[in-house]
Amino acid sequence: MKTIFISIAAVFLVGFSIQAQETTQVKDSMATQVQDADRISDEVKADTKDTKEAEDAIKKAEKEAKKAEKAQSKAEREANRMKRLTKSIGKKRKSIDKSERNIQKLQSKLTKGKSKGKLSPVDEMEMNQKIDKLKIEIVKEKAKLAKLERKQ
Repeated sequence: MKTIFISIAAVFLVGFSIQAQETTQVKDSMATQVQDADRISDEVKADTKDTKEAEDAIKKAEKEAKKAEKAQSKAEREANRMKRLTKSIGKKRKSIDKSERNIQKLQSKLTKGKSKGKLSPVDEMEMNQKIDKLKIEIVKEKAKLAKLERKQ
């Protein structure tokens, strides 16, 4: 009977020790799962943070590219404006020179005609009106030229 009692006690002790080990293993596996979940969560957070930083860097680079493109476009427009302005100034000077040459031609015709006596008073008056008209145009053109040169 003693042996039966000892054997039953041994069976119970072995059973309790196995159950204790299983409980420990379950607790350990749960703790491991919790740690794994925490580690995975931290990795996901780190990946999310890295992804967000990368997206922010991309957005910042795109903004800078747009700024550079806008600045380049503005510089090109300014260069074109200066080019047109230079052409306009050249045209005004040429127009002024042409008008001055026309005045000189008319004045030389007028003096030759007066000296030879071939011009009638009406013709003289018409030539003088043309000369006055050209002088007025020259004054206007010079004012426009001065305005263009101030812009430059």
